[in-house]
Amino acid sequence: MEKIAFLGLGRMGLPMARRLAAAGHPLTVWNRSPARTEGLDAASSPAEAVQGAGLVITMLADPAAVESVADRFAAELAAGALWTDMSSIGPDATAALRRRLPDGVAMVDAPVLGSVGPAASGQLTVLAGGRPEDLDRVQPVLDVLGTVVRCGGPGAGAALKLVLISAMVGGVAVIGEALALADSLGLPEELTLGALSRGPLGGAVARARSTDSDFPVRLAAKDLALAGGGPVLGAVRDVLLAHPDVAEQDLARVVDAMRRR
Repeated sequence: MEKIAFLGLGRMGLPMARRLAAAGHPLTVWNRSPARTEGLDAASSPAEAVQGAGLVITMLADPAAVESVADRFAAELAAGALWTDMSSIGPDATAALRRRLPDGVAMVDAPVLGSVGPAASGQLTVLAGGRPEDLDRVQPVLDVLGTVVRCGGPGAGAALKLVLISAMVGGVAVIGEALALADSLGLPEELTLGALSRGPLGGAVARARSTDSDFPVRLAAKDLALAGGGPVLGAVRDVLLAHPDVAEQDLARVVDAMRRR
């Protein structure tokens, strides 16, 4: 097994790193808040973490965070190293980072679908983009974290993540609007939800009613901003930003917030 450097132990990164360690992968971690590294072999800096690592994994909040941390380790990457970014930063930021890599260093984009529970149980969906030989190399590691979907060449995983997350966030917002309309018409909530769940928005209903997901509203708004999109998704992003009181809470809380408007 190659040594892995895992950078970023937030909501998702910590359970993912713990799974890799439990699977026996040689692992060094780094996080801005050292307290979250307890029980793992921790480095004091990103540069120290990647020394001697064949595989580097980053799981950070947004493009600015990935760029900032990459600035601190990129020069230390040895020829032959493979960097897998599992953050949700979109294909443009991914391409910009790839252009800055030292000679002989490759990159895979592999953002995930799923929340903290699936991250801990290895049931994430990993959307991987990159050269076939790089995907072959990192696949055994990604398999520990969930089901790997090979999306195509470099940037394809990052691109598909924006498409899927936009559809999911938009669907949850639509459910919120539909429930608000049902309230105004005097319809019982369970009747409305039952009817919606039997139609094409069944998946969105399940996500809107989730009690064990942990996808903060602020990150949902960030993903929609990266996606751009048309007037509908732009309006959904405006709704998310209009409720700063739930910014750190799971996306499902937006449904309640919309009904209180």
